[in-house]
Amino acid sequence: MNPRRAKGSVAVPIMVLIGATTSFQLGAAAAKGLFPEVGASGAATLRLVLAAAMLLPVWRPWRLRPTRREWCALIGYGAALGVMNFLFYSSLRTIPLGIVIALEFTGPLTVAIAASHSAVDFLWTGFAALGIAMLLGLGVPAQPLDPGGVLCGLGAGVCWALYIVFGRRVGAAHGGASTALGLLVGAVIIAPIGLASAGAKLFAPSLLPTALAVALMSGALPYPLEMYALPRLPARTYGVLMSLGPALGALSGRLFLGEHLSAIQWLAIGCIMLASGGSALAARQPNSITAA
Repeated sequence: MNPRRAKGSVAVPIMVLIGATTSFQLGAAAAKGLFPEVGASGAATLRLVLAAAMLLPVWRPWRLRPTRREWCALIGYGAALGVMNFLFYSSLRTIPLGIVIALEFTGPLTVAIAASHSAVDFLWTGFAALGIAMLLGLGVPAQPLDPGGVLCGLGAGVCWALYIVFGRRVGAAHGGASTALGLLVGAVIIAPIGLASAGAKLFAPSLLPTALAVALMSGALPYPLEMYALPRLPARTYGVLMSLGPALGALSGRLFLGEHLSAIQWLAIGCIMLASGGSALAARQPNSITAA
């Protein structure tokens, strides 16, 4: 194959994937503007419900005929997706965006390392652990983080890991339709929490433009872009590009939310990114760490 042609063949999906990741970070920054009105649970509810409403007519998951086993995987996938959104926004209430994404990245990183049998993965595990320790201020001077926010961020990482495990089971069989159905399941699970917390405020017309923007940038737009890029990129390239997420989140938080990180926190984010990118480069099997 012509090297120039091969290089050009991945240039577009690389740009598309970077665009999808950037869209997600912008959506997260916009979602924080909803917190004063409806709280984290209300923002998660609006995102899930509206994103599902956008994707359901496109993918039409009612045409699926899943087996009982596939239904269990779909429900697990949707539950992980919904709870992940809820915990992510709960963490974002008190912790800067870049740090939340770095904490959340421990989920897919754990899945990637657990699936590998290479000795070098101990090195990436060490970098990830060092990054988390630095964020928590263990042994180094650092800005204190809200303990509840940290737990929610790590909990979102656990849900992201479960999202990957269940997503692999349903994605191969049903593709994008499983994403739409997963969003619907997640919305059904989280909406009662949002309604109990925010009540009628969720239906305020003044919130609709921001809520629609969040649903579009955090769900309806990134998912199709990633589905375009994934089959056109080597798994390692995809994994390395996804590791840019924490840095892009930190930059979005700085530009749009006025969030300032210390040098230690930037270094900690860098350690987690290095662990994620290194693990992706060492992986022998395709990874799927799509952000939700």
